[in-house]
Amino acid sequence: METEIKPPLWLLLELTHKCPLECSYCYNQLDFAGTKDAMSKDDWFKVMEEARAMGAVQLGISGGEPLLNKDIVEIVKKASDLKFYTNLITSGVGGEPGILKKLKDAGLKTIQLGIQSHDENTMTLITNNKTAFRDKIAFAKEVKELGMQLIVNTCITRQNIHQVGEIIEFADSLDANYLEVANIQYYGWALENINALLPTQEQLDEAKRVTDYYREKRKDMKVFFVVPDYFATRPKACMNGWGSTFLTINPDGVALPCNTANTLPLDFPNVKDSSIKEIWYDSHAFNYFRGDKWMKPTCRTCDEKEKDFGGCRCQAFALTKDMHEADPVCDKSSYHNVVIKKVETALKSSNEPIYRNKQNSLLFINK
Repeated sequence: METEIKPPLWLLLELTHKCPLECSYCYNQLDFAGTKDAMSKDDWFKVMEEARAMGAVQLGISGGEPLLNKDIVEIVKKASDLKFYTNLITSGVGGEPGILKKLKDAGLKTIQLGIQSHDENTMTLITNNKTAFRDKIAFAKEVKELGMQLIVNTCITRQNIHQVGEIIEFADSLDANYLEVANIQYYGWALENINALLPTQEQLDEAKRVTDYYREKRKDMKVFFVVPDYFATRPKACMNGWGSTFLTINPDGVALPCNTANTLPLDFPNVKDSSIKEIWYDSHAFNYFRGDKWMKPTCRTCDEKEKDFGGCRCQAFALTKDMHEADPVCDKSSYHNVVIKKVETALKSSNEPIYRNKQNSLLFINK
């Protein structure tokens, strides 16, 4: 299977990995707070110019918490001038007063706001932040007062899955344009916390039933439901295929095919050393999982390989320690039993979530 290399369509700028929250389901690697903010404003400008020249049209701005980057307004203005469609992916916590108006005036199109629950106690439990609830509500109200599009994203875990109906009503009360009910993917902190987070199949079925009811009922607010991996028998086509659509730049300037790819034993290029075009078309890392030559027989001989591309490389590595293996979610994988055992263990557990060390986290944020 030879792969035609098409230009990236979606560019994601991770402006910082600083974050005022400690969400127990965070997909970032365990040491993500050690990533330095090494990119200057001009470095980000160069990345956007080069990606846009290649044909990228969608620009996501995320983190950590991107509102903590002092250059965010100028970065959004530059993106708007380049005719990107811009989407801010934010916790809504930590921005300076008046930042939303400045971002709108700079050309920001859409806000994607993470809201973990309609209930303050549940949100505090999940984020380990006592002001998150009121900060997020105030942020969402300001978004709508400014006439901007609001997407609410709710990551579903054992702590809030029973609240799906209330969360949908809550998002509707905030006048959200879209709601994404997202079953989390187990990487980084989420995998560390799986015994505290994983819901049961029965809970997932009920959450899906409730969501489907509201999807039919709420014609004015679109509701999406992201299906979980660990109760599936076939993997997702992660990021539409490695190096096919998405390009992420992290705060160090490292270019990645997906947010968590630097957990793999590959040497990823840096935008300070190479152009986006060189990275996308010529780098060893971006070409490594294109096509099927890397695949082991289980995937290479599978008639579904052009649908799922062997599944997620990061998940395969996290669960098997071999990034070339089929994603263990797939029941054709010789490691599928690893997923089954993880589910069995998690569902027997009543662990409390593990948070990043609060003192170290705050010290990092304040540097």
